[in-house]
Amino acid sequence: AGPVESKNEAAMSELVPEPRQKPVVPMKPMGINASLLGYIGIDTIIEQMRKKTMKTGFDFNIMVVGQSGLGKSTLVNTLFKSQVSRKSSGWNREEKIPKTVEIKAIGHVIEEGGVKMKLTVIDTPGFGDQINNENCWEPIEKYINEQYEKFLKEEVNIARKKRIPDTRVHCCLYFISPTGHSLRPLDLEFMKHLSKVVNIIPVIAKADTMTLEEKTEFKQRVRKELEVNGIEFYPQKEFDEDLEDKTENDKIRQESMPFAVVGSDKEYQVNGKRVLGRKTPWGIIEVENLSHCEFALLRDFVIRTHLQDLKEVTHNIHYETYRAKRLNDNGGLPPMTVETEENHESNL
Repeated sequence: AGPVESKNEAAMSELVPEPRQKPVVPMKPMGINASLLGYIGIDTIIEQMRKKTMKTGFDFNIMVVGQSGLGKSTLVNTLFKSQVSRKSSGWNREEKIPKTVEIKAIGHVIEEGGVKMKLTVIDTPGFGDQINNENCWEPIEKYINEQYEKFLKEEVNIARKKRIPDTRVHCCLYFISPTGHSLRPLDLEFMKHLSKVVNIIPVIAKADTMTLEEKTEFKQRVRKELEVNGIEFYPQKEFDEDLEDKTENDKIRQESMPFAVVGSDKEYQVNGKRVLGRKTPWGIIEVENLSHCEFALLRDFVIRTHLQDLKEVTHNIHYETYRAKRLNDNGGLPPMTVETEENHESNL
């Protein structure tokens, strides 16, 4: 059997082709870094963006609207833990209430952890304080549109600035009086007109004047009235970009809005800790305690989670709507004023 097997093996070996030689792979040029074939480091763009924005800083413009005595100035001071309101900038308490709505803008530079932010607080003294408050929102709407116009004029300049100063209103805190009943016609009219041009965040002021049951009931009533009247407050449903945003914002819209808040820039000692609060005969209302009020939720919402989104919605939605309308109405360019003509000539 031995010789037969050896003959078969010899025959099979003749049938099996010889293994082909592999083609010669050209050598990699010595100049190319071998690490390019592995980790490239695209994620470092985040760090590059962070450094760039840290150098330029940020702009944030917040407007407060509501009747006198609702604690607007105090709340803004509490929000940024700094004296940024008009009250701390030479405003005299003894001054008479303005006969018409005035617009007072105060700018500050706030720095925290190496991040600089130019904060502008726009106050509206005189709003809703008269017997006849018909069309008292018009000066506010005019101011907001003027800031859009200012930005647009800078944009269409032939030699425009590398960084256009941003005075557009990114956020409007609207203060609702804690009546416990319903929204006043003035509240509804204001929000109906202004929700189309600015991000409105409704806030129930001085929430410590209501019991927990009254507060919950009032919040539900306000939400219902806003829905019935077709008033869109921030964050608007149609601007949710993905499912994660929608889930997060739905929770805010259905549970937190409108934020029932208490503001205070005074500190008190509670259980060995210094806390911001309001002293009453029966105890201290802690501003940052969620079981006392929703100030901490409002602060986290405006500053920690949605500040950049407020700016983006202002630029991409409200400003773009204004810009498209203006350019469409005037054949593509804003009307030439004396000032823009002079700039145009000097640029030529």
